[in-house]
Amino acid sequence: MNQTEFIAATAIILFVVFLLGWFTHWAIARFSRVTKAEMGELESMAQSLHEAEEERDQALVLLEERERELSAQMAQTEAELAAAMEGLRDARRETQDLRSQIEKSARSGR
Repeated sequence: MNQTEFIAATAIILFVVFLLGWFTHWAIARFSRVTKAEMGELESMAQSLHEAEEERDQALVLLEERERELSAQMAQTEAELAAAMEGLRDARRETQDLRSQIEKSARSGR
């Protein structure tokens, strides 16, 4: 095999490899093409996802609002409890003072 035959054989082999690569690319592109039905399904899924995200956002807003309301209600209840405890403490102190006065008057009356 002389140099010319070697170059021709190499060129033919390279051309065949090129054709095989091109055919493989074409076949992959052909079989992996997205159909209109699949695109419609993808769009439907995207719309559903968008609606679900909007519902989630609304639920989060409602949750935060409810949490604020409950926190305010709890703070008010705690304030009322503190006031009631203070009133009870005052009543106990007054009761104790009255008992002391009764005991003093009972001792002095003897």
